[in-house]
Amino acid sequence: MPPLKNLLQEIKRELIQKEKNRDEVHESMRKATSLSKQAILLSHQKRLSEAKKQLEKAKELIKNLKEQAKEQPSTIYGGMFSAALQEYSEACIFVGLLEESRFVTIEEVEVPPVEYVLGLADVIGELRRLALDALREGNVAKGEQCLKTMDEIYVELEALDEAYMLVQGLRRKNDVSRRIIEATRGDLTQEVRRKALEDYLRGFEERHKGNQG
Repeated sequence: MPPLKNLLQEIKRELIQKEKNRDEVHESMRKATSLSKQAILLSHQKRLSEAKKQLEKAKELIKNLKEQAKEQPSTIYGGMFSAALQEYSEACIFVGLLEESRFVTIEEVEVPPVEYVLGLADVIGELRRLALDALREGNVAKGEQCLKTMDEIYVELEALDEAYMLVQGLRRKNDVSRRIIEATRGDLTQEVRRKALEDYLRGFEERHKGNQG
């Protein structure tokens, strides 16, 4: 029979290894989240090829985390891993919209349905940012297209009545999305009126100069 000291030393080694594994998993989750955020930022900067490279790195990290979850499920914390998957889903969907003007499928993103839906809801905020950038560039048509896509996401998520009971946090995200959409609609309306007034004044000035000549 081994001495108690030896038994406890073995337990200590196991606990230290377990903590080390947990730290490595957390670092991978943080890195995957960071890479996804960087991909979104690069997309706004019109650097899509670089954004896709960041997503490939995030995809590889997430793949490894999934494998580790099968072997050591206790090291994968649901909340933190779910947040990383949501961020990754948001980035993939956003890049897909910019590059191909379509919604990438859940099969393409390779995440669970809950994280895909929550990531999709967050895309509305990125589309607002894109719309505001378009307005600053004087591209009202692009801003209107962003608003149209925002409306589409919101309406379709609202139609998933049962999902509000199955997807924790979706109701809150959709409430925020509604406010974001209304703010964007107001910004677009204001810009359209401003542009119309500017065009009217320019036309009036040209007519006035013509009459003087």
